[in-house]
Amino acid sequence: MADRGFDLEDRLRTLEENDLKRALSPVDRVAERGYFAEPSGGDLPVLDSAEALVFASNNYLGLTDDQRIQDAARQAAATVGTGAGASRLVTGDTLVHRDLERVLAETKGTERALTFSSGYAANVGTIAALEPDVVFSDELNHASIIDGCRLADAETVVYDHCDAASLGAKLEEQAERAANEGREPVDESWLIVTDSVFSMDGTVAPLETICDAAEEFGAWVMVDEAHATGLYANGGGIVQAEGLEDRIQIQMGTLSKALASQGGYVAGSSELIECLLNDAHSFVFSTGLAPPAAAAASEALHVARHDDARERLWENVAHLRDGLESMGFEVWGDSQILPVVVGDRRDAIDLADGIRERDVVAPAIRPPTVPEGTSRIRVVPMATHEQGDIVTCLEAFRAAGEEVGLL
Repeated sequence: MADRGFDLEDRLRTLEENDLKRALSPVDRVAERGYFAEPSGGDLPVLDSAEALVFASNNYLGLTDDQRIQDAARQAAATVGTGAGASRLVTGDTLVHRDLERVLAETKGTERALTFSSGYAANVGTIAALEPDVVFSDELNHASIIDGCRLADAETVVYDHCDAASLGAKLEEQAERAANEGREPVDESWLIVTDSVFSMDGTVAPLETICDAAEEFGAWVMVDEAHATGLYANGGGIVQAEGLEDRIQIQMGTLSKALASQGGYVAGSSELIECLLNDAHSFVFSTGLAPPAAAAASEALHVARHDDARERLWENVAHLRDGLESMGFEVWGDSQILPVVVGDRRDAIDLADGIRERDVVAPAIRPPTVPEGTSRIRVVPMATHEQGDIVTCLEAFRAAGEEVGLL
């Protein structure tokens, strides 16, 4: 009998040969430090005896173990329930959801907001529901944006990373082509999509010049603020820091990073939100966000807006960047994400291993996640790291860098 199944052993062997095989390494708690277990496959994990400092998490404000956020989640579980129980359109819509969406809309300067089960679901569902004819996408956009374009079956035009001039040229080319084919602008819908902070490079999109280009050609702009929400002006993102709320039609973000919870959101006009709650499949056909997650995100957003956590984060970012650069490391980015670029894949893995041996967690990022020749260590401090923790991280980089021959 013919075997029409899948050769999984060969796939795994290929991943291992290319240094791409990953494994789960459980930790006892989500915070700035913790006890990790060695990868154990399907067996029960055994925690290491040494506590490690975590410089690899998206828990930027360190709020996952904040008592205020935990209390909010407990109260929601006790009062509303542990799960929504159904789609929001059936019986899964609660006052906790509505409170979170109200605060998100207020923070993002929009009429309304809508929460999704994940940031991935928010991007895929929104792009697919809008059904744009053409999407102009930054070449380093998140996979959920790319998958959203595919699901929408849109013509996707990729422009150079964070390059508004490249975007302008692509818009001009598309306009000329449409004119030559006798198509009027009113016949097509154009959407420009970009991350605001890029998760692997730490770069920040030039949103103002992107808006200039969009307005010249009548396109809409959608900005993914996953790695910016909660960290900038009044707990907002780059859109708020640059005062562009009135020029960007769709603001998307996550609740699972700085806001220490789970889920994603889209903020915009009332008409946009009404369309999404009717047409976005990832919203319509998913159980609503768990009430404890919604309450935790709402309280975390309050803390981000009114506490000093943001200031502490940026102090740690500056200290860490200065220390790494003074050693001679090349550090990219303009945000809280600090990619220490090594170049060679093997050197990056060895550097990460050396850092881990010194009880600091900062893993190597290598192709195909990043382009060949740009392997790196993605270093991210948290607001809850103390100055001594930053010094320990820097000392681990120095010792491991000398050991590998990079310093």
